[in-house]
Amino acid sequence: MTNEHHPFEALEERLQARKTEYDAMSVPDAAASRAVRAGIEQASRKRKSRLRWLTSSISAAAIILLFTGCIRVSPAFASFVEQLPGMEGVVSLIRQDKGLMMAIDQSLLQKVGITDEHDGGSVTVEGIITDESRMVIFYKMKNMKDTEKFDYDIDLLDENGKHLPVAFSYSSPKPVSESESPTYEDIIDVSFNESLPPDQLTVVFKNRLEKTNNTWKITFPVDHTLTKNMKKVIPVNQTITLDGQRFTVEQATLYPTRLVLDIQYDANNSKKIFGIRDLQLVDEQGRAWRTDGASIGGYGTSVFFESMYFSIPKKLTLQASGLSALDKDKLMIKVDPSSNKIEGGPQELTLLDYKTKGKDTIMHFSAADAENATSGLSFTNIKDSTGKDFDVKESGWSPSGEHGTAEAWVTISNGTAAKGKLSMEIYSYPVQSRSPFSLEIPVNK
Repeated sequence: MTNEHHPFEALEERLQARKTEYDAMSVPDAAASRAVRAGIEQASRKRKSRLRWLTSSISAAAIILLFTGCIRVSPAFASFVEQLPGMEGVVSLIRQDKGLMMAIDQSLLQKVGITDEHDGGSVTVEGIITDESRMVIFYKMKNMKDTEKFDYDIDLLDENGKHLPVAFSYSSPKPVSESESPTYEDIIDVSFNESLPPDQLTVVFKNRLEKTNNTWKITFPVDHTLTKNMKKVIPVNQTITLDGQRFTVEQATLYPTRLVLDIQYDANNSKKIFGIRDLQLVDEQGRAWRTDGASIGGYGTSVFFESMYFSIPKKLTLQASGLSALDKDKLMIKVDPSSNKIEGGPQELTLLDYKTKGKDTIMHFSAADAENATSGLSFTNIKDSTGKDFDVKESGWSPSGEHGTAEAWVTISNGTAAKGKLSMEIYSYPVQSRSPFSLEIPVNK
C-alpha cells in the first residue's frame, strides 16, 4: 500500500499521534486559565488600546477537543495541507469554522512563506486568506524566547508603515515539536471595520520582555483579485421587540470568509443592549452556523458568523435566547480607591480589590448571579475627578472566579496619577435574561 494510493495516510497517523499526546495532558486550573489568551488591538484615528481576556479552563479544553475530534481528513483540510505543508497543527484553530475551510478548499489561500530570522529565533508568515471583511494570517515561530507565555506584541502595518485601523485577535501559539529547536504555530484573525485590506502588509512581532526591543518583521503583498466582487448583500429589514427593547435586523452581508449580520438598536430603548444571547444561524438541515464575535458601536452591532458562501442553504433562520442589556441609568459608576466602594451601577456589582502596580492601578470586580454569562464586564470613558482621561491597559474576565461569582480584572494605565474618584462607563456587563426568538433570513431572494 503506497502513499500514492493513500496520500494522507501518513498525515492521519501524525494527527492520531498528536491526539494521543493531548489525551495524556494534564491541564491544572491555573495553567488552563493562561492557556488561551486573546489580544485585540484596535487602532483608530483617535486612539489605540489593547485588551486581553483570560478564558476559563473550559475554553482551553475546548480547543483540545476541537483538535482531537474527527481525525479523518476532509477535502478542505486536505487542500489546506497541500497548500501549506507542515501547518496541519493549525487545524485545531480553523477546522471548526466551516466557512473558512470551504474557502480554503476553493483555493483562496494565498501562500506567503517569508521568514525574518535573527538572534537565533525566526518568524514565518506561511500564508493568508482574505476578503473585504476578514483576513486570517497563518504563522510559525522557531527558537523564540518566552513563546509558551507568548510575551509578544503584534502590530499590523500598511504599505506606508502606519498601523492599520483594524481589530485583530491572537492567542498563545501551539507547540508542534518538542525538539531542541521548538516550533510553534498559530493564526492572527483580522477584521476590517474601517478600511479594506492593504496592498502590502507588514506583520511585526516584538518581545515585550526584551530590553533590546528585538522585533521580527515580515512584509508581503496582498492579492485582492482572488475574492474581488464576491461580496453579497442580503436585505432583511425586520424589527423585533424583546423585554420592551426594540432592534432591527437590517441586512446580512456574505463574504467568502464569514457572514456579517448588521443589527440596529432603537435609540429610545430604556436599556443599553450589550448583545443578543446564544445567537446562531440554523439552516434547513438543522446545522448551526457558528458566531465568532461581534463589533459593537453606537446603537448597533455587527455579528460575525461562519460563511456559507460556497454552500448557500435553502432556508436560514436566526435564533437567540434573549438579550444582554442594562438600564441606561446604571451604566455610570464611580470608584472610590480610599474606601474600595462603588457608587452607582447595578447592585450586583462589587469592587473586591483596588491596588497599584508600578504606575498602573488594578481593579478586581465581582458580578453576582452571572456565573454562566456568555459576555464579560468591561469599561470605557474612564476619568478622574479633574476630568482627565485614562485608558484600559488590560482586562480579564472569568465566569467562575475565586469567590464563586463571575469576576473581572481591569488594569488602568498610569492610574496612580488619577485624582479623587474614578468615573467609569460600563461597556459590557454579564446580564442574563431569557426571551427566545427566531427570524427567517431570506437567503434565496
